[in-house]
Amino acid sequence: MTTLSLFDQAPARPVPAPAGAGPRRWRVAGLDISLTGTGIATLGGTTRVPTTGRRRDTITQRNTRMRHITDTVLTEIGTVDLACVEGPSHHSVGGSVWDRGGLWWLIVSALCARDIPVAVIPPMSRAKYATGKGNSRKAAVLDAAQRRYGAILPTDDEADALILRAMGLHHLGQPLAEVPDEHRAALGGCQWPDLGAVAR
Repeated sequence: MTTLSLFDQAPARPVPAPAGAGPRRWRVAGLDISLTGTGIATLGGTTRVPTTGRRRDTITQRNTRMRHITDTVLTEIGTVDLACVEGPSHHSVGGSVWDRGGLWWLIVSALCARDIPVAVIPPMSRAKYATGKGNSRKAAVLDAAQRRYGAILPTDDEADALILRAMGLHHLGQPLAEVPDEHRAALGGCQWPDLGAVAR
């Protein structure tokens, strides 16, 4: 029996509904993980987890901050069939790169511990799905998300989370809105988990 790891590449094709059943309404969450403002998108809407820190914070303070973000994320998303997280930006420099990576893995590990399948969506794929261009800035993604989904999004963190959720639903055959072909191509560059067992 072959088990897909978190980073195995799965084909970008919709997961079929169980045989003999009506259309399934998938529960998908989008997570734009950040130390200063983690964006969360669920069926209930979007929200943001704002936190602040200082360079001179102790290990305990930094750990407490990351635990708070993780616990809030888990509370907000509840039970879902798929969590779509934005993958790390490997070219980012400066700031708290070490802590950002730690937070990313803390949240992903917590999701896995709850048996929630995780999809990893590269930043360029998120931007391409939203705007058609993988190098679009966050402001352009925010504008595109508001126009496409008719949503009022206070920050780009929430816009990114909404796009991530929309990508997960589109992958599962339930797009939130019509998307041009060149935007939809972004789904092929993501790391999708095997949801066959969930579908059954």
